[in-house]
Amino acid sequence: MRILIADDHPLMLAAVRSTLEAGGFEVVAEARSGTEVLAQVGRTQPDVVLLDLSMPGMDGLSCLEQITREHSAVRVVVLSASNSPEQIESAFRRGASGFVVKTIDTHDLLAAIRQSIHGTAYHASGLPALDADSATKEAGLTQQELRILGAVATGVSNKAIADDLRVSEQAIKFHLTNVYRKLHLANRTEAARWAFQHGLVPSKDNPDDQS
Repeated sequence: MRILIADDHPLMLAAVRSTLEAGGFEVVAEARSGTEVLAQVGRTQPDVVLLDLSMPGMDGLSCLEQITREHSAVRVVVLSASNSPEQIESAFRRGASGFVVKTIDTHDLLAAIRQSIHGTAYHASGLPALDADSATKEAGLTQQELRILGAVATGVSNKAIADDLRVSEQAIKFHLTNVYRKLHLANRTEAARWAFQHGLVPSKDNPDDQS
């Protein structure tokens, strides 16, 4: 896998490069500003850009948006010192395939990058744990609905959930409809995002809407 690393701190660049290369990734370029990132993406055509959001020349979110617009085949995984939910949401709205907080463990960084490039993902790593109990109780979700919501948030298909729970796929769709209604959500993507934001699962994937 070919990766471009974008960060304006030389020590961070060196540390991330060493981690990635030890994990079997090929680092094809480094960039220290937003404008340099865009030029390097066009020149090297990486599979993944590991993008810091705080760089000179162009802010990271604008850079992210331009990469996803002009190079749709390139996955962007944000690597940030911030764990702000608002910034995470902004990154995913602009097309990020993953969001990794810089406090993440080395081995988890490699796993997060691999997970983020497989299909359309909504995955955030290295975040502090949240208390999910109060949120789920307030929403009035049943234990079955919680199990299904957790499975959806980790990218499991309706069929696989049905097989695991030994119910019909139609039953899973029925439960999901109830989940959407109770949480005031529109679809699978929003349900997975809710689960992530409220600490129901440590990460969340965003599969194609199946219901």
